[in-house]
Amino acid sequence: MLMTYADETPALRTDAFRWGALLLSIAAVVILAALGFEYIGGYVPCPLCLQQRYAYYAGIPLIALALWFLRAGRTEAAALLMVAAAVLFAVNAGVGVYHAGAEWGNWPGPQSCATAQPLPSNAADLLKSLAKSEIIRCDEATWRFLGLSFAGWNAVFSAMIAAGALRIAYICRHDGA
Repeated sequence: MLMTYADETPALRTDAFRWGALLLSIAAVVILAALGFEYIGGYVPCPLCLQQRYAYYAGIPLIALALWFLRAGRTEAAALLMVAAAVLFAVNAGVGVYHAGAEWGNWPGPQSCATAQPLPSNAADLLKSLAKSEIIRCDEATWRFLGLSFAGWNAVFSAMIAAGALRIAYICRHDGA
């Protein structure tokens, strides 16, 4: 007897799974866009920009694992992972707001916020690198779109992802996924 798609993967048809897949896609697009702006667009991130990526590096695998648990019918485990992802992205949204506020001059940024560059191995190369080195400050936005910098957009997307992850956790706990 042949198994149909519907028989094989009923978890894929649940609201929690569909919303989780969308959330995973959004998070992946955001971090890929950040990496694209850096490696293709030439925008060098400051240390706070790099720190804001940590939530994506940890949160994307958490959301993917939650989806795996949903597929296996383990909604409680999926809900816990979604809550963990929500906490990561909520904290990240706060860091994004702090960073954007420093860029707007609402408060000072961290004193140690400048991109470190590798040191050359000899004195001649050191002088050459000093002449062409560029300091990337955390309190200066290098790009804005619709009035928001990279940090501002990160705050928006991180807050959306956090809210979405909490909603999915709620669905898992109360609607049985």
